[in-house]
Amino acid sequence: QVQLVESGGGLVQPGGSLRLSCAASGIIFSINTMGWYRQAPGKQRELVASIQSGGRTTYADSVAGRFTISRDNAKNTVYLQMNSLKPEDTAVYYCYAWVTGIVNRGYWGQGTQVTVSS
Repeated sequence: QVQLVESGGGLVQPGGSLRLSCAASGIIFSINTMGWYRQAPGKQRELVASIQSGGRTTYADSVAGRFTISRDNAKNTVYLQMNSLKPEDTAVYYCYAWVTGIVNRGYWGQGTQVTVSS
């Protein structure tokens, strides 16, 4: 019943910026953790950044200093500001949220493609 919808992906040149957003909709009582994962061909899905309800954040070493995660609890939305993008950032980016609702469980977005040209 809960859906996560990402937006903001696309094609960008190296050094450019993108801002991803993910909005959760449906029957939601609360959201504990929200985060962004990515998966590139030949690689496992990896955590990019996460943010807890209290605001504590975690970043992968590969993006620390370049990416910033934030959330708007009133809108059940998480954002990922990506600066100084590199070709190795190219991947499908997935939004994740642990939702307390009728059923307490994690949800995944459908993914949004981010391509950084060489």
